Amino acid sequence: MEKRIPELIVMLTWHDKTVEDAIEVFESAKDAPAKFWGFKEVGLPEDKMKLLVQKMKDAGKKTFLEVVAYTEEECVEGAKIGARCGFDILMGTMYFESVQKVAEEAGMGYMPFVGQISGRPSILEGTIEGMIEEANNLVDTKGLKGFDLLGYRYTGDAVKLNSEFVKHVRGDVCLAGSVASFQRLDEVKATGAWAFTIGGAFFEKKFGEGSFADQITTVVEYMNK
Repeated sequence: MEKRIPELIVMLTWHDKTVEDAIEVFESAKDAPAKFWGFKEVGLPEDKMKLLVQKMKDAGKKTFLEVVAYTEEECVEGAKIGARCGFDILMGTMYFESVQKVAEEAGMGYMPFVGQISGRPSILEGTIEGMIEEANNLVDTKGLKGFDLLGYRYTGDAVKLNSEFVKHVRGDVCLAGSVASFQRLDEVKATGAWAFTIGGAFFEKKFGEGSFADQITTVVEYMNK
């Protein structure tokens, strides 16, 4: 069976925060060939977050909020921001039933982190087997449909983690964070993951000296060839 081509989620974020000019960047690049767009829960005031989500939806995009939070209180607050802003998918947060409840009541999909995560920008620790078991247990007991894996933030063998996790977890997997080279695009593609995020690498022009839109086009065309 041919592996699916992972979808790019364009994140208007740098150093795990939404960039201040996210609305302007989106407006300049919304015609680039990416259907999935998102940003973080910090960096923009909520009124601008709502406006940006609406602009994304008006442009036919699917919207993602990634919440980098670890305590239940912070995770629930991040989920509530996502609900108020009308996002389609909530990514991130450690798994809590209370967060899942907020997401479900708002009609948002929920893709939590797995493993032991700390810091911002995050680092991921834990065993590959343990993370796979954690994810599949959440699929079986809580009905989760997908996960946000900080694969390239892993302190161990990131390539092996990404490959094994996608292969063995019974749900959609988004490989998030630090996809910042063509080699990593090759690795992501080889996993057949559902999606992957790029944010800071676009602002750092890791995929060419062209505009934000040009780099998105470069990545999407590279993944599809």
